[in-house]
Amino acid sequence: MLLIDDDVDDRMIFGDVLKELVPDIIYNEAINGEDALEKLEKNLVPDLIFLDLNMPRVDGKQFLAEMQKIDHLKHIPVVIYTTSSHESDKKETHALGAACFFTKPNSLRELSHKLSSILEGKIEQPGVV
Repeated sequence: MLLIDDDVDDRMIFGDVLKELVPDIIYNEAINGEDALEKLEKNLVPDLIFLDLNMPRVDGKQFLAEMQKIDHLKHIPVVIYTTSSHESDKKETHALGAACFFTKPNSLRELSHKLSSILEGKIEQPGVV
């Protein structure tokens, strides 16, 4: 699994909740889309990507567009994980290939519940979590 997010606190919280749910998970982080693309070009092929939208250098939408150009990456499901709740962001990221979209929750409990749902495969069709 790969989390792409420029906010160090969000990465730490996400990682803590994720490792509580799945202690032995292989988990990687990138600080923006450019960092993620570099890591993915060096043979990192996660089974799932969580992607923030608002980041410096290469943002989430730019990352999605670039990822779709790389044959060995375009099959990887991407979950948008952002502070945005704008309908336009939901539609645009879906059109760019995102599997689902969820706005960063305000509580650890809600984050745990949403991550658990995604990891258990309850999100089978593109949409909003």
